[in-house]
Amino acid sequence: MDETASYPPIEPSNFDLIVVGTGLPESILAAAAAAAGKSVLHLDPNPSYGSHYASFPLHEFISYIQSQSSSEPSIPQPDADSGFTRVPLTTRSLYSSVEITSYSSEPLEQSRKFNIDLSGPRVLLCADAMINLILKSEVNQYMEFKSIDGNFFYDGEGNLENVPDSRSAIFKDRKLSFTEKNQLMGFFKLVQGHFEAFATDGGESKSISEEDLDSPFVEFLSKMGLSSKLKSIILYAITMADYDQENGDVCKSVLNTKDGIDRLALYHSSVGRFPNASGAMIYPIYGQGELPQAFCRRAAVKGCIYVLRMPVNSLLMDKATGNYKGVRLASEQELFSHKLILAPSFVFQLPPPHASPDALQIVYCDFGSNNTTEKLARSVCITKHSLKLDVANCLAFFPPRSLFPEQVTAIHVLQLSSNVAVCPSGMFLTYLSAICEDDVQGKKLLHAAINALFCIPVSGSSENDNSAENQSETRDAKPALLWSVLYTQELAKFQDVLDNIISTPMPDGSPYYHDLLGATEKIFEELYSGEEFFPKTASSEEGAVEELED
Repeated sequence: MDETASYPPIEPSNFDLIVVGTGLPESILAAAAAAAGKSVLHLDPNPSYGSHYASFPLHEFISYIQSQSSSEPSIPQPDADSGFTRVPLTTRSLYSSVEITSYSSEPLEQSRKFNIDLSGPRVLLCADAMINLILKSEVNQYMEFKSIDGNFFYDGEGNLENVPDSRSAIFKDRKLSFTEKNQLMGFFKLVQGHFEAFATDGGESKSISEEDLDSPFVEFLSKMGLSSKLKSIILYAITMADYDQENGDVCKSVLNTKDGIDRLALYHSSVGRFPNASGAMIYPIYGQGELPQAFCRRAAVKGCIYVLRMPVNSLLMDKATGNYKGVRLASEQELFSHKLILAPSFVFQLPPPHASPDALQIVYCDFGSNNTTEKLARSVCITKHSLKLDVANCLAFFPPRSLFPEQVTAIHVLQLSSNVAVCPSGMFLTYLSAICEDDVQGKKLLHAAINALFCIPVSGSSENDNSAENQSETRDAKPALLWSVLYTQELAKFQDVLDNIISTPMPDGSPYYHDLLGATEKIFEELYSGEEFFPKTASSEEGAVEELED
């Protein structure tokens, strides 16, 4: 028996906004609309929150990623037999080339002790707009965080070295020459003086000219006399540029100086913002999937109605005008709203205006007009030992060309331990991601990084199984892989699909939330122009500090 048939009717049947999918953008929008006094219904066909931003136990993670990478579904014809034109709503694949390798049975035997992010690697900068929103919306009361212990870069010779991202880190770094330390300190002081000028006299005495601000950041760094090593650290470890900034032929996204120093200033202002966070970044205990859940809880407090395990079978369109009117659920109930938000995996077809119902057009989320072939390769690896001795949670990166000459994008890496409740005690989760053009290029990038970071046992060998589990923890030994998955994700951006219907974006390639939150705020502005995005409350920043674990 279909379990949706047992659901009682949803009351009321009319809403200002219906949201389908509980990913992070959808959950933020539902909470923002509810906070603005709108009536909101939030639906999800899945049994849990998070959609493409969820955190899963290991078995559920495997099941979800495989189910979401199946072939494209056939899309039924619209049905005009009722009072509305019923346009079938279905889902499409947003993942591909799933490759799972198991070298030990131990991770699967402890599946329930994992909380694996679909959108990793991802962390929160302490001064980022997402943290400000967490405080402003008061969802911090539903979450706890841990500090990320370190930030590292791959030196091209098999070593992960510390990122000298602060004054004290520069002085302590034994790998930097005296000249490089002076260069880096001088550059950081220049940037600090630039922003202090804006704070004191509106920028009249700023230390960086408009011409330099408009120039590529890599050219400005060269003009400042920084070494290739320091340029690489600033470009890829601190300001998180994706593409090789020194190769104009392959760079699809040039970082200009203004954006570069803005990112640098944001990173530096994140260091020390919270007393219990030693560095610039924090991570939510139990995984990134806690973020959409927290916003859903906040939305519920403001009156949003939630129904999980409830697929939407079709959209209801006015027969005469073709305008959106509502949705038809799997339970056969029809509900109505002024506006509709869809998660990026949903797809439907409509007859073009003044055409017969047989003339259909596919309507779905845009993949971006600038980089139509751009995708994101992701990987999750499980080991028994840390990438760095005595370091539990850390971020790392591989600059372009650090692994092989044709590497045109940076690779982001995040290692997490059991102290953030994402894996069993004695194990480590490592996420990797890289922008790529296709599945082949993406897997080449990640396989090269995995080979540089880990010892790969011979598949299927019980002796290698034992050697992986009994690996001695030495300073020079690479951790042995117990389990890994590689997959490719589409980079769908948000789009106005039709009047009053908007599709939300997929997780992007950044390890931070700034761009994703910006896209979400833009959707809210389009939905409710003039309404405040989360009206301020009496919450204080000190409330969030209490939630940050020592």
